[in-house]
Amino acid sequence: MKFIKQITRIIFLFSLFILPSSCLGLSLSIVLNDSGSGYIDLEYRFSKSLDSLGRLDGNERWLTIPVGMADFERTMERLPGLKLLSFSESEDERDKITNARIEYDSILALLTFLDSHGSRTSFSGDSGSGSLKLILGSDSETIANNPGFERLLAEVFNPYSVNISMRYPNGRTESHSFSLNEILSNKDEVIVEFNW
Repeated sequence: MKFIKQITRIIFLFSLFILPSSCLGLSLSIVLNDSGSGYIDLEYRFSKSLDSLGRLDGNERWLTIPVGMADFERTMERLPGLKLLSFSESEDERDKITNARIEYDSILALLTFLDSHGSRTSFSGDSGSGSLKLILGSDSETIANNPGFERLLAEVFNPYSVNISMRYPNGRTESHSFSLNEILSNKDEVIVEFNW
């Protein structure tokens, strides 16, 4: 039971910011308009064997990952300034794949989506010239105290990655990519910054 709680905690630390935000394989593409509004294209993959860990029903006490359409709709209701524009699910031999397009009406709404608790994002400036910082990280204490757990994470998460990009109002795009193992094994926070 303790082991399941540890895995659940690690997975939910990606609560994108996720968002509630997180998952095992994540692609997050942010488009920022001159007005500060925009949209987010989100794709994430997670092993079919871990599907039930992200479900909201019965797990409200955990930081959660929206998985199904109902989960996304509840997240949109809970976080102001967001609208679900499209949603689809598919699967391959290993993973379940979720794609969603989410509209946000302000930079504040974007930040709330990326980190509903407000502890892993920061922003300064405005839509014309600003800086957005995201902190990705793991429960390094849990990993450091359990070498077997670290080996398991390395095997399970090896094929997964986190890719985050942002297109600025001037049309320029900036991207950052990390393997999930790189984030989980890093003893320090992994910081992603976007400056425009």
